[in-house]
Amino acid sequence: MRPKFLLLAFIIAAQCIQLFSCNSGDAKNVPLDNAQSEIKDFKVLTLSPRKVKVNADFPATIQGQQIIEIRPKIDGYIDAIYVKEGASVKKGQLLFRISNPQYEQEVITANASIKSAEADVDAAKMQIAKVKPLVEKEIISKFELESAQYALKSKEAALAQAKAALINAQTNLGYTLLRSPANGVIGTIPYKVGALVNSTNAEPLTSLSNIGNVFAYYSLNEKQLLQYFSSTAGSTIQEKINNMLPATLVLADGSLYPEKGKIEMASGMISTETGTATFKAIFENPLGIIRSGASATVRIPTIVDSALVVPQSATYELQDKRLVYILGKDNKVSSIAITVIPSDNGQYFIITGGLKPGDTLILEGLIGLKDNTQIIPKQANVDSVYANLK
Repeated sequence: MRPKFLLLAFIIAAQCIQLFSCNSGDAKNVPLDNAQSEIKDFKVLTLSPRKVKVNADFPATIQGQQIIEIRPKIDGYIDAIYVKEGASVKKGQLLFRISNPQYEQEVITANASIKSAEADVDAAKMQIAKVKPLVEKEIISKFELESAQYALKSKEAALAQAKAALINAQTNLGYTLLRSPANGVIGTIPYKVGALVNSTNAEPLTSLSNIGNVFAYYSLNEKQLLQYFSSTAGSTIQEKINNMLPATLVLADGSLYPEKGKIEMASGMISTETGTATFKAIFENPLGIIRSGASATVRIPTIVDSALVVPQSATYELQDKRLVYILGKDNKVSSIAITVIPSDNGQYFIITGGLKPGDTLILEGLIGLKDNTQIIPKQANVDSVYANLK
């Protein structure tokens, strides 16, 4: 029994040695902790101020350069409507006809009065021609001739009055035909054929909008107003407005209107109710694409001489915040929140808070990067980073 016991003990000891050896070998393959992991290269950019164009967008309402209410000057019934809502019309084009027989009768009566007055004038002239030779022969007194001459003047005055009445009647009759006072676009027509209308109606027959030029009205609050005036050259407010860059109109579908707009100040004071000042940008509208009453966005560019600009790809969002990684002591990175506005082409951010000149920004490889990670910084080519910046 003793030799078997010794053999069993030997086998167990050998297995233990083998197991210990395996565990020792595995221990050598345990990965290093983060502090001993491999340090990677990252492209970085040291920030410095740059000259850049910054856009600011403001909601705007569009109005034509001329909005005319078409109202009747006389009472009557709409007899005919010659245009459709939204139609483009020319100056002098017939729009409405109002029926009122009274004015036709007044013209007829005035014409008859003129004929009667002309007959009276002719009779007065004949009377003078009859009396004059008798006065010259002293058959009758001079008083008779003067009386006949005064009668002629009275008849001539009556004739002039009759002619004036005809002109007035014709003018009133002309009011039954309403024509376009300018080129433009017809608005809505609330009244239909047969409706009784007069000059005191609450609503006009229609409105005419002249949209050869359109005005885009927008507002700036007091802070924005001071910022724009401080960043624009000029010794007076009017000079500063004249020196502002042309505005761009962003239409409701997001497209850019091809014509540029000239900025003007629409109100000379800040409203105490809204705390804003109203401006307008004037755009030519030769094709009539923009209609009065439309909504749009006025985009105002401003040149910033010393702005910090970062590529959008070097930033990320977390919980409604925009963040970047910057290089710190011992080449370790840390994340910080920034405030930004987008550039023209949407590829860059203009920094308004969170960074300062001289900060070194991590440009790429942000996914998986954590605070206090040590890196090997590699300065990126500045020209290539800002190649698409306008």
